[in-house]
Amino acid sequence: VQLQASGGGLVQAGGSLRLSCTSSRRTFSNNGMGWFRQAPGKGREFVAGITWNGGQTYYTDSVKGRFTISRTYANNTISLQMNSLKPEDTAVYYCAAALRAVPGRDETEYRYWGQGTLVTVSS
Repeated sequence: VQLQASGGGLVQAGGSLRLSCTSSRRTFSNNGMGWFRQAPGKGREFVAGITWNGGQTYYTDSVKGRFTISRTYANNTISLQMNSLKPEDTAVYYCAAALRAVPGRDETEYRYWGQGTLVTVSS
């Protein structure tokens, strides 16, 4: 099972991007979902998560108030709206599906991963 992430690109600081993640082969309507990122030379870190029903969302402190995670069940998609982007947001962003309906922030809780999409924020 594979997730497909898209929407990355080059943007100036202060700009916006919207990342999307879909799966054409399986529905994840009962799974929590999340976004992670990996900056050059650093480990992968949690960015945002959403529960199976979309009832709860949570974010790492550095993106609170700037990023919004959402999910659309009709087309089996999760999105990450990123506003007020900063150079330190530059990273490869990965979407992931958790084993549980209410996932945590640890990447070991996530079973299925997308291939990543690169976001570059210039200063």
